Amino acid sequence: MKSLILNKLSLINYKNILSNDFILDTKINCFVGNNGVGKTNILDSIYHLAMSKSYFHSVSSQTVNHNAEFMLIEGDFNKGNKVENIICSLKKGQKKTLKRNNKIYKRFSDHIGLIPVVMISPYDRDLIQEGSSNRRKFIDNVISQNNKTYLNLIITYQKILFQRNALLKFFRKKQTFDIDILKVYDNQLSELSIPIHKTRLEFLKNFVPVFIKRYNSISQNKESVNITYDSQLNHESLIFLLNNSLEKDRIVQYTSCGTHKDDLIFEIDDFPVKKFGSQGQQKSFLIALKLAQFDYLKAELNSPPILLLDDIFDKLDNNRVKQLIQLVNNDEFGQIFISDTDYERTENIIKEIDSSYKMFKL
Repeated sequence: MKSLILNKLSLINYKNILSNDFILDTKINCFVGNNGVGKTNILDSIYHLAMSKSYFHSVSSQTVNHNAEFMLIEGDFNKGNKVENIICSLKKGQKKTLKRNNKIYKRFSDHIGLIPVVMISPYDRDLIQEGSSNRRKFIDNVISQNNKTYLNLIITYQKILFQRNALLKFFRKKQTFDIDILKVYDNQLSELSIPIHKTRLEFLKNFVPVFIKRYNSISQNKESVNITYDSQLNHESLIFLLNNSLEKDRIVQYTSCGTHKDDLIFEIDDFPVKKFGSQGQQKSFLIALKLAQFDYLKAELNSPPILLLDDIFDKLDNNRVKQLIQLVNNDEFGQIFISDTDYERTENIIKEIDSSYKMFKL
């Protein structure tokens, strides 16, 4: 099992953090301070170094401080016996740059998986409450950290999908139609959808038992949970679906079927978690989901991911906090980063863990 440690983190103009350096503990690091001082941003910067993007912002320019022209994040990692220096920088109006040991990546996708990471955040509730795109992002995020082929399939699929949708809009605008051009995109999407669908099916076959085990340990087997994969491709090929939805797609001017419409159905005692799960059950569901992600990546990559716990002591009741701390109070976890508003509470919780730690007051 390879160890993965972030030894030093440096930030310049990253959101509201103008300049800061952190020499980090190999096990637990806590960033404590009032709301708005940048605790979550520090955790997000670590995620950014690992995944080449922010966990919270889809637009890269939003990570640059309002009064600055650029931002820079630098991390010194130890992976196994190797030192990895990762730098992510962005100048306003320019493309983001990602470097590994002074070598610039041509494609960010080549970096994904080098630094496995799992974020647990209050915003994870969107996985239950919001639309299917959030759940697809989750499944794609987990698989992509371990499967480069899958990541490239998703990137290519999205490009073709964008082009097909643009073509449908063009046809409507110009009051024209060319079935032969559309068929070129249909065939490409159909070919790409087969391995995407298959990979998601196989992933969930392995992932769901791990998730159920984690949920049971948090809830003490009080209720049963499940995740099912809802896909139009479970029943028909994409080429068949595209042919059938042609008239509809021409009217709505976008592609109404495909793996970009897949969803995960979250259930508790055979009912949807969103409607029938209590707040506590939903929180347990989300934590189990993220810890299962940790377990899966650790097994697949032979390295424990960095675990980022954003503001969870504030949002969880004491019983769930204790259960979570008991779960991380063993050797199966690697390096952990925690953000919280209450210094005393955080230190008291951390003292219950038999581990070295550092507290950073912001």
